[in-house]
Amino acid sequence: MSTEDQTPADVPAEAPTDAPAHVSPADNVLGPAQLKALAHPLRIQILDLLSSHAAMTASGIAELVGESSGSTSYHLRQLARHGFVREVHGRGTGRERWWERPPGGFSVGLPDDPHDVATIATTTVVNREFESVRARKIQALLENPRALGREWLDATLLTTRNTWLTVAQMREVAAAWEGFAETLERYGNQEQTPGARPVQIHFNLFPLVDGKENPS
Repeated sequence: MSTEDQTPADVPAEAPTDAPAHVSPADNVLGPAQLKALAHPLRIQILDLLSSHAAMTASGIAELVGESSGSTSYHLRQLARHGFVREVHGRGTGRERWWERPPGGFSVGLPDDPHDVATIATTTVVNREFESVRARKIQALLENPRALGREWLDATLLTTRNTWLTVAQMREVAAAWEGFAETLERYGNQEQTPGARPVQIHFNLFPLVDGKENPS
């Protein structure tokens, strides 16, 4: 299911006095309490912005999502309680706090118990909203390409490949992607690099639900 990477910080931030719960690494699945805390469209938007734009204030986030700074501030505090975000210590003031996502990431997968209806429903909401956020970013590009220079458009690639794979072959493709993703670490911490701007990379590998598996 959905896997969310988090932007690593140059220097680990000092833990706040109200230390939040630990967020599972990218190869682990969120627990029920964390899923419940995340099951809000605005909170997922906030996480996405802090991942793509690096550290931001509640007012800066509010401007981008069309909400009040009071609303984004509230949701930031709720996310911090569960370790999804943290305050950037030594930056800003008491009235203008900066927030960031800590190093690491998490996965959102379906529970092992098929009868756990509540967790399945919450997981579905979270996964659907993450995909909606991604789709809206691509749609914004398609609707407003003039916001980018010609050189950025020429370097943009939106592609879909259709093929037939076995489960073992899907795992092989997924492993190849993980290997490629690791090479992207060399581009980390470029928030202040001249000429750099926020970029997202999407890779979706999934079986079509309306397809049928060939007989073995």
